[in-house]
Formats: sequence, C-alpha cells, structure tokens
Amino acid sequence: MDLRVFTEPQQGATYDTLLRVAKAAEDLHYGAFFRSDHYVHMGSADGLPGPTDAWITLAGIARETSRIRLGTLMTAGTFRLPGVLAIQVAQVDQMSGGRVELGLGAGWYEAEHTAYGIPFPKEKFGRLEEQLAVVTGLWGTPVGERFTFDGTYYQLKDSPALPKPAQQPAPPVIIGGSGKKRTPALAARFADEFNLPFTDTETAAAQFARVEAAAAEIGRDPKEILRSVALVIAVGRSEAEVAQRASVLGRDVHELRANGLAGSPAEVVDRIGQWREKTGITRVYLQLLDLSDLDQLELVAAEVAPQLD
Repeated sequence: MDLRVFTEPQQGATYDTLLRVAKAAEDLHYGAFFRSDHYVHMGSADGLPGPTDAWITLAGIARETSRIRLGTLMTAGTFRLPGVLAIQVAQVDQMSGGRVELGLGAGWYEAEHTAYGIPFPKEKFGRLEEQLAVVTGLWGTPVGERFTFDGTYYQLKDSPALPKPAQQPAPPVIIGGSGKKRTPALAARFADEFNLPFTDTETAAAQFARVEAAAAEIGRDPKEILRSVALVIAVGRSEAEVAQRASVLGRDVHELRANGLAGSPAEVVDRIGQWREKTGITRVYLQLLDLSDLDQLELVAAEVAPQLD
C-alpha cells in the first residue's frame, strides 16, 4: 500500500510550511507529497496568509527534494489553458528529475473564480476532455513533429509540442470523480490512476467497477488504471490524542472513524485493510489538514505503514 501526504494549502499555508511538510514526508519515506489547487479557503478557516499556486509551489519543492513524487489533487482545468499547463507540468517534471504526476479535474469552486477574475464556464466537462487530449497529445508528439488540435473549445495549429517531460512516455495522469457515465469513460481513455476522495467503500467499489467496465469496453486492460482514495487522518497513540487531533479539525471523533482514518495506529491499519479488501485500492492519500502536526506523520510512518506491506 502506497501512502501519500495530501495537503490543502488554501486553508492557510506559506510555501515554507509546505516545503517543511514535503521534506518531512520524504524523510519518512512516504510515496508522494500532493497538494490541492485552490485560490480561496473553505469553511471556517481564514486562509491566511493567502493562496499559493500549485505548480509554482511544486516547482520550488522539486528543487528542494530528491526522491518523493509530487502532484496535484486536482489541478483545476479552468485555471490554465491546456497548452500552458502542458508546458508547466513538463518543466516541473524536468526540474524534479521525473517525479511529477498530474491530477486534472474540471474545476468546481465558483467563488474562487469570481474572487480572482477567472472565467467559470458553464460547460466544464467537455473542456476537461479536450484539455486532457491536448496535454497528453503535446507530450506524446515526437520531437521534431508538430501537434494540431481542432476542438470545440481549444484549437492548436502546428505546435512544436515542447518541452517534453523527463518521464517517458509521460507523467502519470490522475482523474477522479463520481459521475457514473462520462467520468469513467474519460478515465478509461486518459487515466493512469483513478482517485475517489472522501467517500465510503461501497460507493468507491461501484465507481471503480464502472471505470473497469469503461476500460474493457474500449479494449484497454483495466489493471492499467491504479485505484486510490483520499481520506482525512486523525491518528493518535491514545484516545485523548485522537480527540485532540479531531478537535483541531473541528470534527467529531466518531464521524471521523466512520468517514476517514481515525483512531489508534492499529485501528487505521484495520480500516485501510478493509478498504483494500472491498475496493482493490493500492494507494491512499492521507489528507493532513494541520500542517504543523509533523508528529502525526511520524506516527503513521512508524506504526501504520510497516503493517501495510
């Protein structure tokens, strides 16, 4: 089981804070450091000192780390033109020595678009489909050849399709979501990994089955698409420590036990085992909301991860 650290910097985090978490995650042998891609905080958080851009952040961290993989859950398709995004991700992949993964979604949080003057189109899914085709098409065009795309939303003509990412044939692409028809079909075409955030095992199993069926329908081996989930963590050595971590998140311990990964290390190991058995996942993104709590990362690395081999 691959355990990855997943952060939500829009809730309030500087680049230095994110770098500290990423370095700790690398030192503790987590599989990856991921972050969300948002420009406005949610809920009761104040969001101070303000947003950090996902790909600028990952570019900096790429130069300050050497092993850990880096990526987004999920980059908002509304934030960047696909040609620009292909360049950005390829460059960060080069800067990291080939450690980048692109999670790409349609974008959904209208308030952050309004706050920063970003267009929020009505038709987002069709745009996402074309964005994936453009990004992967640019990366997959051989050096010296040209890429042309004539879509409904995006048109590219005689692009040199440069730069190329360090990873060949391309960085892994992560797609997620709960849509029952179009999302599985999109994952079957483009995804190296399918991720479901903050759901239950029954819902996840059903959606993974839809992705598997969609892949088989187009003649793709469903086993090529890795299954993953994202779940919030509140792990403690004692019940008091678990309760304290839950209170920092403003969540009830019982609710977190039911809907996240909360409790003692043994409880969390058992919970992840249930997820693996019921859904076939091989990767978990641990949503760390208190970015000052590196002790929790150390606890999971020492007492949870070794029992999941």
